[in-house]
Amino acid sequence: MKSVFKILGVMALILACVSVFTFTSCSKNESGKISITGSTTVLPIAQKCSEAYMKTKNQNVSITVSGGGSSVGIAALIDGRTDIADASREIKDKEITKAKENGITPVATVVAKDGLAIIVNKNVSLKEIDVATIKKMYMGEIKNWSELGVGDGEIVLVSRDTSSGTYETFEKKVMNKEKIDASALMVASNKAALSTVVSTPNSIAYVGLGYLSDTVNVLTVEGVNPSNKTVNDGSYKISRSLYMYTNGEPKGAIKKFLDFVTSSEGQKLVEEVGYVPLS
Repeated sequence: MKSVFKILGVMALILACVSVFTFTSCSKNESGKISITGSTTVLPIAQKCSEAYMKTKNQNVSITVSGGGSSVGIAALIDGRTDIADASREIKDKEITKAKENGITPVATVVAKDGLAIIVNKNVSLKEIDVATIKKMYMGEIKNWSELGVGDGEIVLVSRDTSSGTYETFEKKVMNKEKIDASALMVASNKAALSTVVSTPNSIAYVGLGYLSDTVNVLTVEGVNPSNKTVNDGSYKISRSLYMYTNGEPKGAIKKFLDFVTSSEGQKLVEEVGYVPLS
């Protein structure tokens, strides 16, 4: 009798495992939930594409999108807390090492291109700047707009926080690893950087192209305006790729969603939210 119960128990366990596998397989291929978190730069792309995908391509999939910064998104992927990590920078070696320790294999899908636009408050009459001058300003070596011949006023530096991929791109391409002056106002998102510059006279910041508006002045950098053309041809110096990271090569519903983002239809949405579509 004990043997019969034992056999029945094993069969029940097998059936349970089959049921779980079937549900998981189904959810990954045709229905279920996809979670996306990370970069506030990539956030508008993820939101726009998710809404369109659920509405027109697959109404059986529920996609949730949140920000927090590139480092937050990558950490969530490493810890198994998200399906897709949005990032406005490449994943770091130390993050890859930690991911492997957790049995995670980060794989990048490039979903768009971007340029970091240098913006100033409307009261600043400066029109053009070079990378060396931006660096000196953010190091605290240039403190007043009068030093650049555009009126008198103490420069208010606005920067992204250190968990941001935008911060790390700026640090790499402008600061060349030099520290940003301690006086800088550190903000948590592109949106916060924009709103701070709008409301703060004599301020300067850097934001992704998707956050530009006529409420601020956008500076030409070394004679080149940030635009789709100048980012694509490389003439705008502060440019980068934007990523969505997955655990391993994307499959099932996740692959279908990423295929949509990188399709011509998805890339039109990328352009609609202000970023540079893949050429």
